[in-house]
Amino acid sequence: MSWVAKMPKDFHVPGRLSQHVVVVTGAASGIGRACAVRYAREGARVVIVDVDKAGGEETLAQVQAVGGQAIYQYCDVTDATQVQTALNAGVAAFGYVSAWHNNAFWSVFKNIIEQTPEEFDRTLQTSLRGYWLGAKAAVTHIQGRGGRGVILNTASVQSYLGERGFSAYQVAKSGILGLTRSLALDHAPNIRAVGVAPGLVLTPVNAALPGDTLARVMSQIPAARGAEPEEIAGLCAYLLSDEADYITSSTVVIDGGYLHAG
Repeated sequence: MSWVAKMPKDFHVPGRLSQHVVVVTGAASGIGRACAVRYAREGARVVIVDVDKAGGEETLAQVQAVGGQAIYQYCDVTDATQVQTALNAGVAAFGYVSAWHNNAFWSVFKNIIEQTPEEFDRTLQTSLRGYWLGAKAAVTHIQGRGGRGVILNTASVQSYLGERGFSAYQVAKSGILGLTRSLALDHAPNIRAVGVAPGLVLTPVNAALPGDTLARVMSQIPAARGAEPEEIAGLCAYLLSDEADYITSSTVVIDGGYLHAG
């Protein structure tokens, strides 16, 4: 199946994120890469985190190409020591970290009969425990320096609804909503926790989904297309900014109407 894509309009706001040093996990491609570049264009200094060294370095090159400041740090988000090392790298390079965007994920797209326990465990390790570890490291650092900050979590429209063949993924993405709410309540008012819940996004991972799955999902999107990663990045940049200072505990859906189409 071919994508129905739309070139996103670019309304980036120069300097809007100039107070931020942002760690972005899963930044070697897709939404993470688009966010890293967008944050840099709006003035943030960015720590690009991923286990894909080649992809992470390509993201770094793209950030530098738009005049942004960034470093790449190899990090397996399921490893607490590596997560702390990524935060320390950001502090060493830029003086502090003020925002952490949990975006890395791993999953299989199978029903519960077809999944193995190992696949289920790996999904939750990367796509939920990794978020918890990132938030823990960031909140500890932000509170320790007496600053203000933001934890941004990439959830999914599937945090809210069922879709056949995605059980492990949906468990992880549903858990992210609870983590976001908990962080927001526990660490207010100086730390906000917000989520973003994309629908179908035109990323390499989604392009590899079975054709019948893509066709079924695409047919149910009122906007009649998938989102470009840059469209998700635009929303994320706003949520990190001071313009969104009154948004916390909530997760914002960006799905072309898919959630309410049924």
